Amino acid sequence: MIGADDLAAIALSLRVAAVAVAIESPLAVLAAYALSRGRLAGRVALETAVTLPLVLPPVATGYLLLVLFGRAGPVGALLARAGVVLAFHWTGAALAAAVMSFPLMVRPMRLAMEAIQPEVDEAALTLGAPPLVRFFRLTLPLAAPGLVAGIVLGFARALGEFGATVTFVGAIPGETLTLPTAIYQATQSPGHEGEALTLCLVSASLAVGAVLASELVSRAFVRRARARA
Repeated sequence: MIGADDLAAIALSLRVAAVAVAIESPLAVLAAYALSRGRLAGRVALETAVTLPLVLPPVATGYLLLVLFGRAGPVGALLARAGVVLAFHWTGAALAAAVMSFPLMVRPMRLAMEAIQPEVDEAALTLGAPPLVRFFRLTLPLAAPGLVAGIVLGFARALGEFGATVTFVGAIPGETLTLPTAIYQATQSPGHEGEALTLCLVSASLAVGAVLASELVSRAFVRRARARA
């Protein structure tokens, strides 16, 4: 049986994932564009930075976030003076989720941009279209299915983020207790196996729903593109 704390954890996870995606989506698009168009040396450095959250242990990433964005950290101290608190606050959970899901968001976006034929951009350049016009009128519309897939993957990953989140913001009921943390706590409490299973089913349903929504939107973009062709 799901209790009030579990419902609050589900709602908070959806809120955290949505904010994380909103924060990272513009950065992910720019990173994907740079990786698909940049020079080799810069591309390698950027790809290393983007991939780092995937290869580091999530707990290590969470600890680094705590060191940097905690109240005593170099960035966290400046933010605290401005009234912005991240450590042990739900906004910190959104930051941790954004950092951990960023690589998964960038990859499909990059692949979609790399699949665009160079002749398309060259033709627009020949016609005198400036870089921003080519980016917003050509690159983004043509890469739209990949952008949608990246956003949905990022949302699903943010929804399931655990290690970095619990290290950075803890598991405070009503404040930082997210769905994955609630599942973990239920598995560690004797007699709460049914609750853990129910929460796992909720998590799986949300992830499947996100993937199905991504597929439907991607197909809609493809049909629209074919109709214009």
